[in-house]
Amino acid sequence: MKLFKYRFFAFLNLVVLQFVSLYGFAQEQHIGIIPKPVSVEKRTGTFNFSSETEVLAKTKQEMAFAVFIKSYLKEFGRIDLKSAGSSVSAKNNLYLEIDSTKITNPEGYILEVSASQIKITGADGSGIFYGLQSLMQIIHKSEKGALSVPACKIIDYPVFSYRGMHLDVSRNMFSTGTIKKWLDILSFYKINTFHWHLTDDQGWRIEIKKYPQLQQTAAWRSETLIGHKRTEPHLFDGLEYGGYYSQKDIREVVAYAAERKITVIPEIEMPGHALAALSAYPGLGCVGGPYQPARYWGVFDDVFCAGNDKTFEFIEGVLDEVIDLFPSKYIHIGGDECPKTRWKVCPKCQKRIKDENLKDEHELQSYFIRRVEKYVESKGRKIIGWDEILEGGISPGATIMSWRGEEGGIAAAKLKHNVIMTPEKFVYLDYYQSRQKSEQIAAGGFTPLSKIYEYNPLPPALNEDEKKYILGVQANVWSEYLPDAQKAEYMIFPRIIALAEVAWSKNQQKDYPDFLNRLDGQSRFLKQVNYAKSDYDVYGSMRDGTRYELKSDRPNTEIRYTLDGTYPNSKSAVYDKPLAIPNSGNLKATSFFKGKQQGNVFEQHFEISLATGKTVLLKDLPSANYGVGKQTLVNGVEGTYLYNTGEWMGFSGKDLEAVVDLGSSKLITEVGIGILKYHWQKMWEPERLTFELSVDGKNYQQVYQLLDFPVEGINRVRQKINPMAARYIRIKAINKGIIPKGEYGAGGNAWLMADEIIVN
Repeated sequence: MKLFKYRFFAFLNLVVLQFVSLYGFAQEQHIGIIPKPVSVEKRTGTFNFSSETEVLAKTKQEMAFAVFIKSYLKEFGRIDLKSAGSSVSAKNNLYLEIDSTKITNPEGYILEVSASQIKITGADGSGIFYGLQSLMQIIHKSEKGALSVPACKIIDYPVFSYRGMHLDVSRNMFSTGTIKKWLDILSFYKINTFHWHLTDDQGWRIEIKKYPQLQQTAAWRSETLIGHKRTEPHLFDGLEYGGYYSQKDIREVVAYAAERKITVIPEIEMPGHALAALSAYPGLGCVGGPYQPARYWGVFDDVFCAGNDKTFEFIEGVLDEVIDLFPSKYIHIGGDECPKTRWKVCPKCQKRIKDENLKDEHELQSYFIRRVEKYVESKGRKIIGWDEILEGGISPGATIMSWRGEEGGIAAAKLKHNVIMTPEKFVYLDYYQSRQKSEQIAAGGFTPLSKIYEYNPLPPALNEDEKKYILGVQANVWSEYLPDAQKAEYMIFPRIIALAEVAWSKNQQKDYPDFLNRLDGQSRFLKQVNYAKSDYDVYGSMRDGTRYELKSDRPNTEIRYTLDGTYPNSKSAVYDKPLAIPNSGNLKATSFFKGKQQGNVFEQHFEISLATGKTVLLKDLPSANYGVGKQTLVNGVEGTYLYNTGEWMGFSGKDLEAVVDLGSSKLITEVGIGILKYHWQKMWEPERLTFELSVDGKNYQQVYQLLDFPVEGINRVRQKINPMAARYIRIKAINKGIIPKGEYGAGGNAWLMADEIIVN
């Protein structure tokens, strides 16, 4: 076995060397391991390493781990441990043993520390490996360089067998050196799967020798979008971008990961997200081209032709080489976001539907997936697909990655299919993690560290038998807005560490404040990457329309704030109770610890009107994803460009009709509302927006109508009206309905997004 016969963990040597000495045991006998072990029993005494310490390892596999820990301690503490072979003569020893009778859980370990011995018993090789990772987290280095470990007994094993991180390299590539650096960190926190997303519309990133045009054409796009996709008009940098990983690169990364107990699963997208491949081999598309790799982000109508046998010949040729490069049990074949636009008018696809007695294009996609699955299984492997492969009938042996929510995973588990949970609103690392204006550009949404940590991959909708089909959980790193490693690291760390604990530790053991305390112990380690510190941020919410509550995840920090537009400092007012917000204005707040600012400055604008905090009646309830509560429309806090923060109310294919009751008749001079227009996210302006006033709630008079919403983004509607007495204000917004042809999501329901009704 070649487990540790490689370049020693150069990265871990550097970082562990520093963070252990920082954290060590500043708090006596503190054992702050991440992920949190199943059980930790503190005992009396301390094990002290010395030049007389012996390492005991009997089998060849155990000896490989002995080489690793000896090398580590020599680098870290300048201690050259003795190899004791199969017998222990010293009173001070480190004993490594694989024994599946003492701990039966796969990947599990027992770490026992006394004054005379450290013993790691693993259920298998992975168990020994993870036991050593935990040991490295609790070794203390004194100021004089002495190494010690507190006496304890740790029993540990994972809840889930699949603990993953996905990385998209189609939109933006990262060097193999950077990927190896990240693999070191993933293995340190017991992540055991690296899902490598190698192909998409914007670029083909894996060398396939049978099809050289993939390297020459599909791997290169002419230019790349500047800024966010939602910003119009779109601007481009005019610079060719591209590249690919050679088969030598691939084998090197796969071997490097395997040495760290990480399985690499490749993803080759099909039948959609195929523009790059079609640019190289246009005959595989329904219209024959010409095609070019996409210059911006989205979903495109041109996909692999499902009626062309040459398509399957190509895919099988690609998969032959992929399967040879990746020894993983699974091959990911995508299956997501495949428009049926071309298939509906393609003679070959329609013939395939007829010949195979298929009902429609959805069943054609199922046919496509089943055919590929059969080929993959003939090679002794299994497929994974995104949850869209459920449409038209699931392939018999497929494993589902549930990304659009948990519904796909729940449906698959009930059908007795294996599932990996990866719902975007909980575990997508391309989402914003802070509401600060200074945050680097991100895809959208809001997924703070706490939201990932609190996620439970076992949905309550499943019974105990069905939950057995949930193999694990994965965080996804889509790279549209991650042009370099620094920006990627900022989005990945420390959120992937929270995911590691979700995947490894028991849900009932999780404790977010405790996790943050243990995370502090990793700070010196994390300084080796560009990590985010958004867990120190202040955030807030309106409680009753007049008082605003501030919070910080950090229990020992002090929140200071201002209401006059200035930035808070160590002398600003200390927050101790919800703040009265009687008027429109700006709040700024940040966290302090021992007089030093810790977090970013939180800013919140309030728009207080006669409607704020008043009763709202809705004719139709909003859709679940954007329906936090009807008072969202009148809580004094306007929705921002982060459309998933809970401040926008959304209606999928339905109209908005809301009535605000002011409680008594008032003289009204102004009405307004916010409308979010993001066509790229299926969010459309209403066909018509009207405001009506009434004294009795029965007889209404229209006072304003709007048909045009020019801003791609937030349209703040404000309209002065002739003064009129009214108690009730009725707002009607007519949904666009079906998204027009040629637009993103064409044929599906448009979202109508609204927030903050204004009445003055």
